[in-house]
Amino acid sequence: MPLRPGSVKTPATVSPARHAAFEILLRVAESDAHSDDLLHSPLIAGLSQEDRNLATALVMGVLRWQIALDAQIAKLLARPGQQLAEPVAIALRLGAFQLHHMDRIPAHAAINESVELCRAAGQTHAAGMVNAVLRKLTAVTMRGNDSATRRTPIFESPVALAQRLGHPAWLIERWVAEYGRKAALAICEYNQHEPTAGSFFRESAAENDGNTSLSIAAVQIDDGSRLVAELAAAALPEIDGKAARVWDCCAAPGGKTLVLAERLAGAKILATDVSPRRLAGMKDRIAASPFADRVECEVMDAARPHFPARWTNGRGANAAFDLILCDAPCSGTGTLARNPEIRHRLREDDLARQAARQQTILSRALGQLAPGGRLLYSTCSLEPEENVRVVEAIVASERLSRISLEPMLAQLVRGGILTDPVASGLAGTSIRDGYLRTLPGIHPCEGFFAALLERN
Repeated sequence: MPLRPGSVKTPATVSPARHAAFEILLRVAESDAHSDDLLHSPLIAGLSQEDRNLATALVMGVLRWQIALDAQIAKLLARPGQQLAEPVAIALRLGAFQLHHMDRIPAHAAINESVELCRAAGQTHAAGMVNAVLRKLTAVTMRGNDSATRRTPIFESPVALAQRLGHPAWLIERWVAEYGRKAALAICEYNQHEPTAGSFFRESAAENDGNTSLSIAAVQIDDGSRLVAELAAAALPEIDGKAARVWDCCAAPGGKTLVLAERLAGAKILATDVSPRRLAGMKDRIAASPFADRVECEVMDAARPHFPARWTNGRGANAAFDLILCDAPCSGTGTLARNPEIRHRLREDDLARQAARQQTILSRALGQLAPGGRLLYSTCSLEPEENVRVVEAIVASERLSRISLEPMLAQLVRGGILTDPVASGLAGTSIRDGYLRTLPGIHPCEGFFAALLERN
């Protein structure tokens, strides 16, 4: 959804960056809009580079720390449990984030502009309260910055950890149960910062004997996402006397498709996505690559696939692919550093609905797999309902073999894509029962799951 410029009139005393951040946060709170889309809207594009940087830092920072900020603010309200209008809550969060996390922002600027944003949003009656709460928070923050008053908790309950590190308590409880307390803490800490550049791949052509081209190095995707695509390419079975047929069935925005096209030089690739808007962006990306003539893009719902006749050879709906990458839509809990609003929208009962949809997509995709063909199922979720349990439910009902991904890591070493130490490290920490599972904070990337299946 495009940002609607001017939905809150900009006061002369408020900087363009804070005004843009306020509007974006309001839109995220009141709709299903995504912060990343809004941060690339015309309003942001019209700002100076300095203001764009500040607006981005404010939006992403407030969304990452919102739960913690709300907990701090709640203690300073005159009435416990007081419900605030959304514009008021956002003005308070913006001010509190600057006071607590942005040392270079003067306190008076954070407070005064938050008050003016509250007034500009039609919440004049709350302006005095916003001013008072932020001034109290300034005093609390100054005391908290005194090293004599800082204490590292010996033990934190999931609720206390959630409030300190800005995550829903129910999600932390799940991660503690599934991965252990130390890993859950590492995940939360990773999610509170801009994702860091990974260190899995050998990018230098000289170092890599020329196997990594500039086109792969330029693919701007997280290392975990790229690892999934590299494993899928390595999993292509032996094909006798014909070009391999590959389907990337939930392909947008296209980063994994480009990796497949780079690695599988002789393959014919079909990339589909249910969203016409996302597919259009992917088409532009692929058209600008060296692989435009080998990748065909189509709008298609992977849960109800219907292929052009040229892909079925006129024999009905089955397209008989040799390799399918099924990167299914999911909760995205492995990507909270990059998509912080997910933590505010996701509910625990959403996971069962996601899993049902994923099982449908996986089952339909497997129906397009040629005998001996392979399918890599992946998500960017940390939740077992969307990962292992989906795969196990499908494997139990179909004629499939599950293939360990560990040998694929060795193949990536032989291809010069991974170094042996990196592959060994991944094999020891991210491969469990043949599945791939990366964890933010444990691995230098976002959280991904992958499983490899073969049609008997």
